[in-house]
Amino acid sequence: MTDVRFLTSEDVNGLATPAEYVDAVREGYRDRGEGAPAEPRTKLVNADPPGMLTGYMAVLPGVGAMGGYTYAAGFADRDAHFFLQLFDADSGRPLALLDGASLNPYKTGAAGAVGVDALARRDADTLGIVGSGAQARGQLRAAATVREFDRVNVYSPTKANREAFAAEFNDELDAAVGAVASSDAAVEGADVVITATNASEPVFDGDRLEPGTHVTAMGQYDPAKRELDVTAVSRAKYVPDLRDRAFTDAGSFLGAMEEGAVDEDHVHAELGEVVAGVEPGREADDEVTVFDSGGTAVETVAAAYMLYEKAVEADVGRSIELFPASEALTGE
Repeated sequence: MTDVRFLTSEDVNGLATPAEYVDAVREGYRDRGEGAPAEPRTKLVNADPPGMLTGYMAVLPGVGAMGGYTYAAGFADRDAHFFLQLFDADSGRPLALLDGASLNPYKTGAAGAVGVDALARRDADTLGIVGSGAQARGQLRAAATVREFDRVNVYSPTKANREAFAAEFNDELDAAVGAVASSDAAVEGADVVITATNASEPVFDGDRLEPGTHVTAMGQYDPAKRELDVTAVSRAKYVPDLRDRAFTDAGSFLGAMEEGAVDEDHVHAELGEVVAGVEPGREADDEVTVFDSGGTAVETVAAAYMLYEKAVEADVGRSIELFPASEALTGE
C-alpha cells in the first residue's frame, strides 16, 4: 500500500503566500522550457445537460512531481468540481490528491505573474485590470509580488463589483487601487494590463495599448471566444503558456489568424522558453508583449507539489491508502 495525502480546500487555504506560489510556478515553467513534457487541456463538451469535463497533465522532473487536473463544470449541478492528482516524478508513486478549487486563483495568478515578470518592463508601475472576480484577485495578488505598482485601475461591468474590488485591495496593497468606468480607462496609461473575464468578445481596443505595455490575458480557453482583439495580438510579441495551445483553444490568436493578421510564426516562444533563457523575452522598452494564459498542468503541478511539501512539514491533511497495480490488479 502507498500512503497518499488528501488535502481539502480548507487544508491548503493560507498554506502558502502569493510569492511562494509565484516562485513554485516559475520553476515549473523553467522545467518546461528545458524540455519537460506537458500537454494542452482536453475538453469534452456535453450538450444535455450542458457542461464540460476537462483536464491536462505535465511531468516536471526538475520540480520532482507530475500529475494532472481534472474538473467538471456545468451539467445539472451548474457548478464546478476539481480533482488534482500528484505523483512523484522519479518513482511514479502517488503523493497526494487535492481538492483543487481554492488553490486555482493562486496558481493561475502565479502563472500570470511569471508572465509579467518575464515580459513587462522592469519599471512598470501602473496596472490596469479588466475583471473583478476570483481570478482577477489571484492575478493582482501575484502580480504585486513581481512589480511595485503605484496605481491599479480596475474595470468590470458591474459598478458595485469593481468598487468593492478596489476597496478590498486599497486596504491590502500599498498601491492606490481605483475603480474606473470603462475598460478603455483601465488600459489607458497602463504599463501592465490583465484581463480576467468570461467575455466572448474583446474587452478593450488594442489600438489603445501604449508602446511598451505588457498584457496578460487569462480568461479564455475556447477557440470561439476572445478577450483580445486582432490589433492587440498582431501588435504584440506573442507568448502563450504552451505553443500547441495557441492553435487549439487560444481564441484571440486563432481569431487573428482567421483574419489573416498573423500566421503561425507570430508565436514568439512559450513562456517556459523565456523563463529558461532559451528564447528572449522583452528586447526593447517600446515592445508590446502578450502572455496568453489558458491554464496548464505546469503551474498546477508545480503549485500542488509546493503545497504538498508544506502540508507534510506542517502535518496538514489526512492519509489515505492506495494499492499499486502489482497488488490490486490481479483479476481475482
